[in-house]
Amino acid sequence: MQFPQSLNRAQLPLFEAFLVSTVPPLLEDGLTLPWPDEPEAFSEMSLRGATGHCLNLLAPILRELSQNDGERWLTLIAPPSSLTHAWLRDAGLNRERILLLYPRSEQSVLQLTQEALKLGRSHTVVSWLQPLERQARQQLEHAARQGKAQSLNISLG
Repeated sequence: MQFPQSLNRAQLPLFEAFLVSTVPPLLEDGLTLPWPDEPEAFSEMSLRGATGHCLNLLAPILRELSQNDGERWLTLIAPPSSLTHAWLRDAGLNRERILLLYPRSEQSVLQLTQEALKLGRSHTVVSWLQPLERQARQQLEHAARQGKAQSLNISLG
């Protein structure tokens, strides 16, 4: 059985924690893909539809990230107003391991996200930057590598 090419892509590094298997994926000819030596530092997710539906899809991802056993934080940079404290609680997130940060008046969301990534106090820094240009992606990836963190940008439509 042949699958469309898009199904043969490697899984996003951010979601490797959700995978049960630690065996590299098999290609059609029986060869395996090597795992990258260094995981990707930047991931992006786009959710379109009704706000409630998007939040329902986002909840298990953020919940899993908030359950990280390490000493570092899950940091949310300027989340949309629909991500209230009540929503975080109701979605089952570990609110003791989450930082909510908002930029100061002279600071952009991109600048704050870069600073949070570079500090290395967070395992994952989630931003809601739209649109995100190629240069900004590169800046976030570079900052994430400096802080040995993951950058996740979410686009809610």
